[in-house]
Amino acid sequence: MLLFFKRKIKDDFMAKVIMVQGTMSGAGKSLLVAGLCRIFRQDGYVAAPFKSQNMALNSFITKEGLEMGRAQVMQAECAGIEPLVCMNPILLKPTSDVGSQVIVNGEVIGNMSAREYFAYKKKLVPDIIKAFKQLSEKADIIVIDGAGSPAEINLKENDIVNMGMAEMVDAPVLLVGDIDRGGVFAQLYGTTMLLEDSERDRIKGFVINKFRGDVSLLDSGIDMITEKTGIKTAGVIPYMNIKVDDEDSLTDKFNDKALFNESGNAADIAVIRYPRISNFTDFNCFDALENAQVRYVDSVYDLGDPDIIFLPGSKNTIADLKWLRESGLEAAIKRYSMKKPVFGICGGFQMLGRTIVDPSGVESGTGSAIRGMELLDMDTEIREEKTRKQVEDKISFPKGVFENIKDVEILGYEIHMGESVGTDDGRDLVVSNGKNVYGSYVHGLFDKGNICACILKALGKADSEKFSYEEFKERQYDILADTIRLNMDMDYVYSCLKEANV
Repeated sequence: MLLFFKRKIKDDFMAKVIMVQGTMSGAGKSLLVAGLCRIFRQDGYVAAPFKSQNMALNSFITKEGLEMGRAQVMQAECAGIEPLVCMNPILLKPTSDVGSQVIVNGEVIGNMSAREYFAYKKKLVPDIIKAFKQLSEKADIIVIDGAGSPAEINLKENDIVNMGMAEMVDAPVLLVGDIDRGGVFAQLYGTTMLLEDSERDRIKGFVINKFRGDVSLLDSGIDMITEKTGIKTAGVIPYMNIKVDDEDSLTDKFNDKALFNESGNAADIAVIRYPRISNFTDFNCFDALENAQVRYVDSVYDLGDPDIIFLPGSKNTIADLKWLRESGLEAAIKRYSMKKPVFGICGGFQMLGRTIVDPSGVESGTGSAIRGMELLDMDTEIREEKTRKQVEDKISFPKGVFENIKDVEILGYEIHMGESVGTDDGRDLVVSNGKNVYGSYVHGLFDKGNICACILKALGKADSEKFSYEEFKERQYDILADTIRLNMDMDYVYSCLKEANV
């Protein structure tokens, strides 16, 4: 288990701090935060990530049973420390296009519309400060992650995640622009000019991200932007083809619509992408394998004939099951399950049962019920109390095509609003119909050890079960850090670190 080790800086000092903000969503600030955490760790410091407010459907449960965003979990892994909920005191999980479940300090406080939350969020400042102080007691350096852009002038009032957060702790800021989308100098200049003077003064360096080509071609533009703003460009980071967890709303994984390339012996893995998909990171381990291709499918036309279909988690299981039914995918999956494996996780697991009922209107706002896919003998009731716990155990079931994962150790977590009962009474970590259909409430089920390689072997797509996803991620984090260190002025970054003032 990852643990905090002895701090290098004296205990009577507040942690040093630096913040990374972006010119837009997807500029790469979260990845830069992760890379800086790794570099500081390599240099002997206890570094920790912090994001005051995260909006994501990819979440994680700490060992205390508290919920936080997975982006901060990935950043904590880069830092070599245990994920703590104080790294992400506010998590917003969208339940619709205009509303979210609001989670504070790891616990649900209710659902709010966007307008309701905008009026309410300033009340959460004490929670943010308290969480930051808790983290400061454990870390030498805190790297703060922003959200979106600090120049969203319609949302700047009562800001708690960008310049408002920087002001709370008196943090210096690195501003990241995305050259891959074009117009990076306009991004950096326009963002800077829309800030107040005091906010502009906080920007200590620009970072140009996702560059491809000869970096010397940027020299004249960098000189000009420095002349116009007085702000140094601290680094030009090349486009990186690394495999780490990304923000769920901005992932490129969903953009590849190509059908599986049947050449070679790679496994074709189809993950159903319903509108409210959550925790798609459950399948990243398969994406790390050379002999597997993971596709995210949202139509019958794109389904093809994969080796396995996964039904992932959902923030609104009943609504997504209706979508599955209306799209024709349900019928296709049921036919498919007669010959090849279907595996549901959390909300996807619930969909495989006989019925789902929501008597209190937890998901829909009004009481509702729906027939399930009737592939597993169980029934699910959506309840108001959320189950949140880590799971460390062995898989006990012996039946079906995946018999080879019996007794494999897993380390994951459960996070769901429903309880399922049936022939197995929900006691087993993995439930099966004894043939091709499987389901589990455990997120991260495939991450530990070599279980994903065992799955591929059972599918006849691998000769060996030798693979460690944990070791793979560690290698990716080192590549990330090495690339940033090579292309950033790290001496300048260290000179920008400032003792937090809260």
